[in-house]
Amino acid sequence: MSNPNLEQLAAAQKANVEVMTALLRTAFNGVERLTAINLAASRELFNNTVANAKQLLAAKDASQLAKLNSELATPGVEKFADYSRSVYDLVTDMQKEITSVMEAQYSIFTKNAASAVDQATASAPLGGDVFAATMKSMLGASSKAFDSMTSMAKQLSDIAETNVETATKASGKAVSATAAAAKKSAK
Repeated sequence: MSNPNLEQLAAAQKANVEVMTALLRTAFNGVERLTAINLAASRELFNNTVANAKQLLAAKDASQLAKLNSELATPGVEKFADYSRSVYDLVTDMQKEITSVMEAQYSIFTKNAASAVDQATASAPLGGDVFAATMKSMLGASSKAFDSMTSMAKQLSDIAETNVETATKASGKAVSATAAAAKKSAK
């Protein structure tokens, strides 16, 4: 004869291992993607630095040097904005994956807890319904709190995305203005 508590414990442990595996897989994938982004950015920075240095060394006079300097600065700011956007997208994707795993785990937890409360209510002695009502109330409050936290995280993510888009647009305008000013001064 098997012990139901041991079976429940084994099932809970198995579920926890699955959740941890999913979270670790997400973390490793994120680190792998971030490493690829950083490696590509480093390679591009190196190649651009070498090419830019060659162009600057080939300048014949100060006006050509000033013109080259303004032309070479513009792509750097844009590339930094692209890099920042890539990192932001990576973080956003990871946040969504982790939230999805946590929401699924929380859903399973609340179903199991509600089932346990129902079972306890059915076999409870006189007055046990007060305990069950309290537990159900606590489960309801925790569900509301979890929903509020999930909603707040989404709102913060939306605000951050808006800020990144605004910063990208502003840096693009600043680069254009700087390039225009440099061209005027080079003439």
